[in-house]
Amino acid sequence: MAKIALGCEPIVGSLTQTKRRDYKFTNRLQEGKRPLYAVVFNFIDSRYFSVFATVGGNRVSICQCLEEGVIVMLQSYVDEDKDESFYTVSWACNIDGTPFVVAGGFRGVIQVIDAGSEKIHKCIVGHGDSINEIRTQPLKPSLVVSASKDESVRLWNVHTGICILIFAGAGGHRNEVLSVDFHSSDIYRIASCGMDNTVKIWSMKEFWTYVEKSFTWTDLPSKFPTKYVQFPVLIASIHSNYVDCNRWLGDFILSKSVDNEIVLWEAKMKEQSPGAGEGSVDILQKYPVPECDIWFIKFSCDFHYNSAAIGNREGKIFVWELQSSPPLLTARLSHPHSNLPIRQTAMSFDGSTILGCSEDGTIWRWDAITTSQA
Repeated sequence: MAKIALGCEPIVGSLTQTKRRDYKFTNRLQEGKRPLYAVVFNFIDSRYFSVFATVGGNRVSICQCLEEGVIVMLQSYVDEDKDESFYTVSWACNIDGTPFVVAGGFRGVIQVIDAGSEKIHKCIVGHGDSINEIRTQPLKPSLVVSASKDESVRLWNVHTGICILIFAGAGGHRNEVLSVDFHSSDIYRIASCGMDNTVKIWSMKEFWTYVEKSFTWTDLPSKFPTKYVQFPVLIASIHSNYVDCNRWLGDFILSKSVDNEIVLWEAKMKEQSPGAGEGSVDILQKYPVPECDIWFIKFSCDFHYNSAAIGNREGKIFVWELQSSPPLLTARLSHPHSNLPIRQTAMSFDGSTILGCSEDGTIWRWDAITTSQA
């Protein structure tokens, strides 16, 4: 595989008495001509931290980052329905630790692929429309949550194929749900956002017995007593337009709309009315992202949430330091041939590699050069 080595643009801002990461462009891989909508590293299993998955069109690809910028294709799954278009992918695992790749998109069907046997483990039907995002519970990686155009969020057990909970109804989203995320340490909490311009925080604590029951259920998945969660614990109106990506940062939330920025904020729920969606919001910081005014562009973080990387509609990637205040832009990555929207980025476990998937079917790879600066 040919490698191209070009430098990134100058670092914006300065870091004093700390380590700084410059990134250099190390490779690109053309997967085809159809847009790639998602790319994600495997954070579930330490044996496979260098392995990532991408989706675009009716194809799911599994690749690995090797040293010196090399990218190798390990597996490729093509859906038999040529009209399928996958929009999202996530890593999960079976209860025995077998790695799963979970993908969904236009048809609203969740495909659970056994990466060990390279066969379909489950083909899960439940959503009434397209699936925009799938995320995995880091503490229980057999659980995934999906956000759909059908205005619902659903919690699934990918081992059994059971739909455990449906977050929708009286207090649910009023338009397409674009993004969803599990809290990294509070196993009961998720956050979702969408085209109704809101971010909603939900709790599963009251329904956790159903989650546990989904692991021991022996009857048909369709007979499982799926429960509706109709009321979020908080409804936040941070943005005035579509909210297409949200991620937990500890107990804080990072979210973005089409306003050329990511916003970090804190939710303060009213203790006396935990199920009413009432509370206040404190905006803590904003991370500007120039030319990021189109929707369905999603950012990513490394495992420890030290940094966030986000692409824009011009093919550039911005890397922000999340643990500093005021916000610090540590890198602005560009390449002469990357000039179409970067729909999603993926940061490796330690943040040393950044991938971007492009509208033209290209995966772009950048690797860190660590330098010490006094």
